[in-house]
Amino acid sequence: MLIGAQSVAVWLIGEAVDMRRSIDGLAQAVVDSLDRQPITGEVFVFGNRARDKVKLLWYDRNGFWLAYKRLERGRFRWPATGGAIEFAALMLLLEGIDLAVPRFRRVPIDRVD
Repeated sequence: MLIGAQSVAVWLIGEAVDMRRSIDGLAQAVVDSLDRQPITGEVFVFGNRARDKVKLLWYDRNGFWLAYKRLERGRFRWPATGGAIEFAALMLLLEGIDLAVPRFRRVPIDRVD
């Protein structure tokens, strides 16, 4: 998967993306938004308008990977602009930590039966 991930470039797409898009649609969004090629092995991060869903797209030597995360409560703390971010910042973003004001947010977890 993301072997040696700390050395992988991560690109955040700033504008909201329709989460119904799959690999081909997201790959085209990479070209349109960032003027980059999606087959570089870099990780591209997309969020929806409500900022409660995120998709990651990356290419390894055999094909594309697509990861999807939906929050049950709350929103991802999306930066105001897109562009290159550090891998550590991606991990913080996926944990719900605001990159502008890094602090831990406790979210109560209800028991799921």
